[in-house]
Amino acid sequence: MVENNSCYNIVYASDNGFTGVMGVSILSLFENNQNAEDIRLTILDSGITKINKDKIETICKKYRRPLPRWVVATDIEEHLEMSVKADRGSIAQYARIFLTDIFSPSVKRVLYLDCDTLIVKSINELWNLDLEGNTIAALKDAFSKYYRKNVDLAPDDVMFNSGVMLIDLEKWRNNKIEAKLADFIRQKKGKVQQGDQGVLNAVLSKDTLIISPKYNFATVFTDLSYDEMLLYRRPVDFYSKREVVEAQEDIHIIHFTSHFFSSRPWQKGCTNKYLDTWLSYRKRSPWCDDELVTVNKSLKKQKLIAAYQRNPKLILFLASIFQIYLRPLKNRI
Repeated sequence: MVENNSCYNIVYASDNGFTGVMGVSILSLFENNQNAEDIRLTILDSGITKINKDKIETICKKYRRPLPRWVVATDIEEHLEMSVKADRGSIAQYARIFLTDIFSPSVKRVLYLDCDTLIVKSINELWNLDLEGNTIAALKDAFSKYYRKNVDLAPDDVMFNSGVMLIDLEKWRNNKIEAKLADFIRQKKGKVQQGDQGVLNAVLSKDTLIISPKYNFATVFTDLSYDEMLLYRRPVDFYSKREVVEAQEDIHIIHFTSHFFSSRPWQKGCTNKYLDTWLSYRKRSPWCDDELVTVNKSLKKQKLIAAYQRNPKLILFLASIFQIYLRPLKNRI
């Protein structure tokens, strides 16, 4: 273990459209870490309006925390002078790979959190993990071996989810991680499977400490049974069923990742097991009176969901063929 420290440097990245979701995450962080000596927020800002910034700062004032440090997010296309494909989510997510110049050398580690996380326990245990010489700590992600080839990894190399990353910033700097990330994007001509997460995996796969799912309890653990998840994703060297069950009994961070047949808590129609938990925090936020988002699903997606509800086993099997084989092949082409 590293020396126990309750002064945390936390990093978020958001555009304006996701600020309300980020605000709920920040509120949950403050609510469940009230004994922490100091929490310093750095927010990588991709066009957040003053109105939404003021709302975030209202949360900080409510919990008597320092106001966030707003940092204009690096525009990846401008930085590399080339077109970059997002593949998933917003291209603004690439901002999180640029950390070196926004922290002083005295900052030795940071915890990056996706906006769609909900912190339901103290982060002290995660923050003080011994990284065992690795640059980051992260959750194994449930990808089949066919995805690895697309980011130049071996079939059994680690692929991680970048939504929760504990980062040794000293090693990040010394190993020139950002230059390696930029080089990989250029090598792939701006088109990388899983976007920024794919780039991070390509560079850091062999430099990652694997953490318990309790620190990043993703939707794949809740929307499907363990056996269904294995069928649907066929992940390489994944967590055991026992590890997942034990994590669920001691969740620290819930991560509302996207899923093919379910909505997310800020969207109408969500059925996630932890929906009410997320809504309970949202009710205490400055966005409490906002309408939930209506997701305009395509006719094709509506038919797929309806078919899944009628015959989940068959549709899950068919979806697994796309998820395991066709999607990585599509990305390769």
